[in-house]
Amino acid sequence: MTMRLAPGTAWADTLRRAAAATPEAFNEDRLHNLFEGSWQDSGTPSTLRTPVDGSPLAQLSRLDAEAATRAVRASFAEHRDWATTPIAERRERVLAALDALSEHRDLLALLLVWEIGKPWRLACADVDRALDGVRWYAGEIERQVAGRDPLSGPVSNIASWNYPMSVLVHAELVQLLAGNAVIAKTPSQGGAVCLTVAHALMRRAGLPVTLLSGGGEELSEVLVRAPEIGAVAFVGGRSNGGKVAAALLDTDKRHMIEQEGLNAWGVWKFSQWDLLAGHLKKGFEYGKQRCTAYPRFVVQRDLVDRFLDVYLPVVKSIQFGHPLAVPADGDPSGSAGLMPLDDPDQALPVLDFGPLISAAKADELHRKVDEAIKHGAIPLHRGDLADSAGFLDGQDTGAYVAPTALLAPPGRSRLMHAEPFGPVDTIVVVDTEEELLAAMNASNGSLVASLACDDQELAEKLAGDLQAFKVGINKPRSRGDREEPFGGRGASWKGAFVGGDLLVQAVTVGEPDERLYGNFPDWTAMPPEV
Repeated sequence: MTMRLAPGTAWADTLRRAAAATPEAFNEDRLHNLFEGSWQDSGTPSTLRTPVDGSPLAQLSRLDAEAATRAVRASFAEHRDWATTPIAERRERVLAALDALSEHRDLLALLLVWEIGKPWRLACADVDRALDGVRWYAGEIERQVAGRDPLSGPVSNIASWNYPMSVLVHAELVQLLAGNAVIAKTPSQGGAVCLTVAHALMRRAGLPVTLLSGGGEELSEVLVRAPEIGAVAFVGGRSNGGKVAAALLDTDKRHMIEQEGLNAWGVWKFSQWDLLAGHLKKGFEYGKQRCTAYPRFVVQRDLVDRFLDVYLPVVKSIQFGHPLAVPADGDPSGSAGLMPLDDPDQALPVLDFGPLISAAKADELHRKVDEAIKHGAIPLHRGDLADSAGFLDGQDTGAYVAPTALLAPPGRSRLMHAEPFGPVDTIVVVDTEEELLAAMNASNGSLVASLACDDQELAEKLAGDLQAFKVGINKPRSRGDREEPFGGRGASWKGAFVGGDLLVQAVTVGEPDERLYGNFPDWTAMPPEV
């Protein structure tokens, strides 16, 4: 079937809309940095490319450490004023920012489609979760900060590319409600244009926000160790997270360091296969490029055949492809289905996922799969790009990876112990409860885990020995928001837990002898809600 780009979604048109909405933040296709109270056209240009088809998007202006130091000092000055601003005024300004972000919701979502490859439905969900979540905090913040004060300096936010709005912007707006100025570093791999528009709207509402672009080597030392920084919030991999944690060892800075973990789903003494099938399908959203994705299934040997009867049809039904490609003749028959836009003459494909974040990541994942098979893993399913919902003629498909499932990854395989962060599942067969727990705990801590088990009492007993922050019984667990706390066990997390009241507590100061819930070297405690 011949495909074309959905009308009104071309990148050139999308970028023009972004620049028209927030002209202060753009110089044609070059993004400005926001610091010292204004948008500044400074820094070394670097080309941003889309994973959707490899084409250039815009020029990112990368700052050096000297400029970042100036930015931190200016943010610290703003922080002192903001910390003494009455809570009613802080709430009013945050709500004004939310109204502006809501007005541009579809633009923000379309930017995410191009920048990080999210299908339209999931991109909209990313924006909506941020806005809805912060509105909840705006209604709760007076209670949450009662008897508490802002930090001594701004919060430095260093986040990954996969959830620019519902993780990064959401956290910043809550930190602002709590009385802190905020600094954000744009992710190196994607989301910079969306974040530029969002921060321009936030700045217009009178919020003390700073947005900087640059490499980790140039900026991390400043954004982590500068004495003016009051807290560090990091979301990313264990390698970079470990460097941030090491840089904080001789400081007393608040920190919330979320790192990857191999989230596992155990199947033990289970029979509710129809229930599991629905969870498996949803699990492939965004190509499992999520911190709470489940790429590992640990299955009781006696149940492997029944599990595969359910699992393989699901993995073969996954829809992926160019997130903005539609049938050229306007006939959606045979496609993945279409998602309507505000304009009834437009529609976008309903996909489980589009590309990975880059062709380099796709190549890395292919190598990991080949390595595992070479050393003994059994390929149960290896999809092909020909199975996709559709691509444009001649487009670059280097960032796309079809769903893959491997049985029994060998111990020497990187897929055995580390999160793939892509649409690759591994299945491990076990015979005893001890083997089940060992295989599910293979990565020394994770954010979530789940057990498919008919016996609730047994499942709860097993859950107590899983090194995961949240454990679902016959259901998945997610990051959550609003009332629900979030964190990690073992090497998947360092520092204070967040979410609900804990997010506000992490960026405010209470009694002198207060001990935060968190994953600290000398003290680990789980909040009572988990």
